[in-house]
Amino acid sequence: MRIGITGATGLIGRTFTQLATESGHEVIAYSRSKRAVPHAAQTLQVPSKAPHQLPETTLDALIHLAGESLMGLWTTSKKARIWKSRVDLTTQLIAHLQNSWAPANLPSVVLSASGIGYYGSRGDTDLTESTPRGDGFLAELCEQWEAAANQAESWKARVVNLRTSVVLAREGGAYQTMRRAFRLGLGGNFGSGRQWMSWIHLEDQVKMMLWALENPKVQGPLNLSAPTPELNHNFTRQLAVSLRRPAVLHAPAFMLKLLMGQMAEEMLLASQKVIPSKAADLGYQFTFPMLEDALASLN
Repeated sequence: MRIGITGATGLIGRTFTQLATESGHEVIAYSRSKRAVPHAAQTLQVPSKAPHQLPETTLDALIHLAGESLMGLWTTSKKARIWKSRVDLTTQLIAHLQNSWAPANLPSVVLSASGIGYYGSRGDTDLTESTPRGDGFLAELCEQWEAAANQAESWKARVVNLRTSVVLAREGGAYQTMRRAFRLGLGGNFGSGRQWMSWIHLEDQVKMMLWALENPKVQGPLNLSAPTPELNHNFTRQLAVSLRRPAVLHAPAFMLKLLMGQMAEEMLLASQKVIPSKAADLGYQFTFPMLEDALASLN
């Protein structure tokens, strides 16, 4: 399969490119940089001022991962950049492919990034792919982001919306930040610790993406989350044990909201008990279904 990928230089993009190549696929990486992306068969440069204008080539599939980081203080300008890099860019990208590429070159499968922020904060409710959208900036963002990607159905493409949870990886992301805090003795619960945290090991993240790419029954929203979400205080305790560090400096909710505002409320304090029901129904086998094993693999 000839697979195009945006966001190929990010943690998930790099790891997926290596896995797909080792699995016998040909990966075409789209990048703003002139440097070749490791493990990609070819790197095509996209215009910095028009990143939606992907250079045309024949593709069987496209994976769209590009987007501004959600981390940081959500000022008005930050939220505008997040929206532009996700909703607007995806809208423009799909329109560019439809209007500018030859029909024979269009990908028959499109996997587009999204997130479990779609569900908002829902307490102890099990959140499956059929759960309606929640409330908040992230929920609205994800809804519109997915709607933009779904426009690829206009040329009969099979579209999969990758509702990704917290990705645990040694090389970067949330785990690296948490590990650094714990090793400095600054680890602890977020708020009450009674909110649900949904997570996935990087290895399962990219394996599930490849599985979704190769499995024609996978379509629409897909929860990329381990089948065992944890309460925040349980997650913190297990992380502390795996790092052999204490977890005593709990961060009160009011302090997190004061320092990080809406981002803290919708990401750090939100309760999201996500269940990967579509993966279970269609037979995906997790390499790391349990948090203890996932954390042990990262040390």
